[in-house]
Amino acid sequence: MHSLSRNNVQSRGFLCAVLVTALLSSPALAWQSGATATAPKAAAILTAAERKAAGRVKLETVRDVTTVLSSNEFEGRGTAQPGADKAARYLADRFAKLGLKPRGENGTYLQPIKFRSAQVLPESSVTVGELALKQGEDYILVPPYTSEQVNHTGGVVFVGYGVVSSELKRDDLAGLELKDKVVIILNGQPAGVEASAWRRATNPQTRAMNIFSRGAVAIIVANVGTPAQPFSTLANYLSRRRVTLAPVPEPAFKIPPVLLLSDAAMEKIFAGSGMTYAQMQEKAKSGEMVSRDVGKTATLALRLKFAEATSDNVVGVLEGSDAKLKEEAVVYSAHYDAYGIDGGRIYPGAADNALGTATITAIAEAFATAFPKPSSRPRRSIIFLAVTGEEYGLLGAEHWVQHPTWPIEKVAANINFDGIGTEVYGPVKRIVGFGAEHSDLGAVFEEVSVATGNIVTPDPLPEENAFVRSDHYAFVKRGVPALMLMGGPDGDPSIWVSRMKKWMTTDYHSTTDTVKPDWNWTGPQTLAKIGLIIGLRVANADAMPAWLQSSPFKRSRNQSKTQTGN
Repeated sequence: MHSLSRNNVQSRGFLCAVLVTALLSSPALAWQSGATATAPKAAAILTAAERKAAGRVKLETVRDVTTVLSSNEFEGRGTAQPGADKAARYLADRFAKLGLKPRGENGTYLQPIKFRSAQVLPESSVTVGELALKQGEDYILVPPYTSEQVNHTGGVVFVGYGVVSSELKRDDLAGLELKDKVVIILNGQPAGVEASAWRRATNPQTRAMNIFSRGAVAIIVANVGTPAQPFSTLANYLSRRRVTLAPVPEPAFKIPPVLLLSDAAMEKIFAGSGMTYAQMQEKAKSGEMVSRDVGKTATLALRLKFAEATSDNVVGVLEGSDAKLKEEAVVYSAHYDAYGIDGGRIYPGAADNALGTATITAIAEAFATAFPKPSSRPRRSIIFLAVTGEEYGLLGAEHWVQHPTWPIEKVAANINFDGIGTEVYGPVKRIVGFGAEHSDLGAVFEEVSVATGNIVTPDPLPEENAFVRSDHYAFVKRGVPALMLMGGPDGDPSIWVSRMKKWMTTDYHSTTDTVKPDWNWTGPQTLAKIGLIIGLRVANADAMPAWLQSSPFKRSRNQSKTQTGN
């Protein structure tokens, strides 16, 4: 899942908390809000065709594809990098060997997408007085990036929280000359101020315009990060190469640079100024006006590299058997991209999300081998979509639904696989179907989970909208009912909670997200079987799945969220 902004880093931390609760808690202690794990139902059974197809899901395929894609040979499969190109060709070749028909562009399995990348170069420099700051350790340049070179020199002015508000009767900029200055502002809130009024006064765009309109050449934001997500975590993400869809429109004006600084760097800047940074923070938090000229000069010499390149979605289809219904399709999706090579290091992305890509590949293989004759296949067609650009904002999935290679109004459902590898912790027993409560896919999900002997575990915190944080949400916004499937083991929850927390600290979006010797491959095999059977039932149903009347996502297929006004 993507997490390039500070908010997205926080969102992913939330999702992990959801998974800890949902997957690893005892059904007997299910959420006091009223959600309970679903007990097995005697009526839930599998058909012979479903058992046959599920029996063709090969553990070896899940293991081998995951291992290959996360190997150094594929260089982390970074969007718009050679490793991603190699991964796309590998997946296209797998789809071809399974007999899937190409459903990309120009009769191929590939749907090319133009991307623009931007990276802050190591030769960039920032100095304050005699202090040379280190990129990624002391400071982060905040996107968007609008210039390949930024050169500024100016006196440093500290403006407290940088708030100008008639509502709060506060003006942190009063009496200060900001023209050609580098301005430091504090993140946070002083004591005794009403929270909603403070939020209005500290709108980022308002604060920036107040400062830049007075002629400031740069803003430095201090007091960023939290104990749970320290500056080092933010720097880990925000210092990496950034990728957007191309072409990028030229901005109406060049936005001056905004930097985030670590507390350690701020202490060094305030050294010798008559007051420490910690003392300054305390005074600001108590409500004192602390704006002042720091008496030092800052020099910014920032160097960035912009590049345009192409990466591909990979699309194959197993054509349905019904003369009419084969015009409709069930889409299985997973993102194959990770962070590629960044700063000379490879980010393998084994659990996130070579594993999900391997899962839909194993499902494709099971469909192809279980139903080799066209007349025996499911009534609707089955599409397998491996998307790129997910880590940078669901870019590949968004591109596909905006430029679909299958009519979006004829996409019956989307089943997505993306997670953090909880399904490899042991034999899967608990299943979460994110989005099950929004459409009648939920009933199918529940029936299949129970029929396969698993425990249906509902989203414990639906108000937190975990449902909108992966590729399936691109389909949802176009009116297509969707599920994201995740699995977890049975057993002592404390063991798995500890393992998950450790993985989030050491491996998530890191160079150490590799295949581990103790991975239990029966887990993703089980999850693949459940996903396959759900898709098979949808493909053979008389009608496409429908949104529940109570769902806030309810809209007609091919009608965008914007069109509905929601």
